[in-house]
Amino acid sequence: MIVHCSTAEKFIEPFIDVINSAFDSNKHFFIVREYDKFPTKKRENVLVLDKNAGKLKKISVYLRYLNEADKIILHGIFDTSLVWLLFFQPWLLRKCYWVMWGGDLYCFQNKRAIFRAKLFEKVRAFVIKRMGHFVTYVRGDYELAQNWYGAKGQYHECIMYPSNLYKEYAVQPKEGGSVSILAGNSADPSNNHSEIFEKLAAYKDENIIIYCPLSYGPEQYVGQVVQKGKELFGEKFIPLLDFMPFDKYLEILGQIDIAVFAHRRQQAMGNAITLLGLGKKVSMRSDVTSWQLFKDIGVKVFDFESLEASLISDSIKIDNSYKIKEFFSEEKLKKQLRNIFDS
Repeated sequence: MIVHCSTAEKFIEPFIDVINSAFDSNKHFFIVREYDKFPTKKRENVLVLDKNAGKLKKISVYLRYLNEADKIILHGIFDTSLVWLLFFQPWLLRKCYWVMWGGDLYCFQNKRAIFRAKLFEKVRAFVIKRMGHFVTYVRGDYELAQNWYGAKGQYHECIMYPSNLYKEYAVQPKEGGSVSILAGNSADPSNNHSEIFEKLAAYKDENIIIYCPLSYGPEQYVGQVVQKGKELFGEKFIPLLDFMPFDKYLEILGQIDIAVFAHRRQQAMGNAITLLGLGKKVSMRSDVTSWQLFKDIGVKVFDFESLEASLISDSIKIDNSYKIKEFFSEEKLKKQLRNIFDS
């Protein structure tokens, strides 16, 4: 039995569908912590933990299933109850596969001075160092776990979620003569919108339109971003404030010429993959692990520090799209998952 532990996120439900359709669902059991924004269907092999469940309830569920499991797939390690349980039952760690989401790794950079936070970081370090397996398609994140936490477990390359796959999308051809720019992917402050706006301010008098996704994140921060965007770019700045269905969001991505991401860590990969597959120009920091991934597979991305609002050639569009399609394929995902499940 393979037990999966996760928070309900937008890509977990499609992942469960892939497992139940392409693999033996009787061999997979999912413990999903409830989250209103992304509801999870209850199925025979899915246990949804109520969001209001106390720590004792969660721990009792984990104790029952994790000790019986042959393998444990940890979809992110954000749940403090789960991390503490693994700390006190270290014999479970050798059969744990940590699917690295990014934020759960980069907690290392956000260590707070208070005693409780410092203590929990030491607990995380103990757990990560003894984890048996690490799952990510960004090898640089695994190397950071080695450098920061002394991780010694086995590395498994895996795209992991359907949201990371290249898909053939029928999008409308770009309309109009303006250059359409996507600024960030959410209202999370890690998008560093102010730095993006500083770079784009040099082009504010040119024929540009700036789309800024702000559908989820701190309300105060959203207000600050909208105010700054309107001050700098006026009507050329279009904030996307409401969560929209993917097909509607895809219509906007189809009109984008340049996407600008200023994250200081691996983030927004689903957006980047989709945009590169559509032949769009993507700019990001050259010192993040996702930059190295794209470089390794021969995909051309552009350095945020030397951002230019210029278009890319058709040859770069075609070459990027082909390489994204080849690396982020459904066939490859299923093969990678099979290797993990059968190892």
